Amino acid sequence: MRTRTTAAALAAVALLTLTACGSGDDTGPGTPDTTAEDAATTEAETDAPADTPADDTDDNTGDEAEAESAELPDLTGQDLQEAQDTAQAAGFYVLDDQDASGQERLQIMDRNWTVCRQEPAAGTHSTDTPVVLYAVKDDETC
Repeated sequence: MRTRTTAAALAAVALLTLTACGSGDDTGPGTPDTTAEDAATTEAETDAPADTPADDTDDNTGDEAEAESAELPDLTGQDLQEAQDTAQAAGFYVLDDQDASGQERLQIMDRNWTVCRQEPAAGTHSTDTPVVLYAVKDDETC
């Protein structure tokens, strides 16, 4: 009986807290009152003309394109952990590893697996390209 009373009391306190905090009235203490004039001023400040030309001084699209692609090294023959570390050091973070034997085993200890092949192949790729590493256990052949 005491547990029900305690649970009911906690539920009541939680309900009161949520009701007090979520009343939807944002004009409480610490919240400035806004007038129609303030709202109009704020709206006017946020509306920018659609025909405003873009600022050419911050145009660094050439730099961004270079930063978005990188050289993916050949990772075959490396242990899986080393291959993942190498790919990340090159800027590739979307990594997946698969069992190259087709048994769909999970690679729990990455250092006990050897990379047989990779997709995509080594070369220049966008850094957001998914890299799939196909590996087998160290005592198996590719």
